[in-house]
Amino acid sequence: MTTLVADTPALVSLGVAAGGDPDPLALCVSAYDVRVPTVVADELRQLASYDDEHGRAASDVLDRLDDATTQSVELDSEFPLDDGENAAVTLANDAEAALLLCDEFNRLGLVHASLADTRLVTTPTLLSVFVRTERLTAEDALALLDDVSAARSWDANSYVQRARSLLEDE
Repeated sequence: MTTLVADTPALVSLGVAAGGDPDPLALCVSAYDVRVPTVVADELRQLASYDDEHGRAASDVLDRLDDATTQSVELDSEFPLDDGENAAVTLANDAEAALLLCDEFNRLGLVHASLADTRLVTTPTLLSVFVRTERLTAEDALALLDDVSAARSWDANSYVQRARSLLEDE
């Protein structure tokens, strides 16, 4: 099974629509060997303490963390992003993961440059993969992307708009 390492924002994005039909979080853990750095699990616990949409999404992810492998890594003290991204990049490189799921849109170039042989994917990209592998219809992927975009304030994000237009062409 293909190994996918996930970062906090991407897991929260998947958690926004968790429990629905279709459920992108369930699709992810069934399609991949999902690994989560311990630091990311800690960040999810902090987020889950908030009484808002992100807190509920983090709680939904934590409820399913048993379906993933949680691993500790040594953080790179020179890495210029937060501890969650640091740990996710380190784990992806250490585990020689095929994929890193990360929604750090403002710093994707830095995250990408920090990866050795791991492909960087975002939640919109993952939804597109699910369409191409026939796990989701294009219509369902667009509906999920709309839900996640509204919750994550992605409506003005050009990366997400491009992903949406590609899904509309499917």
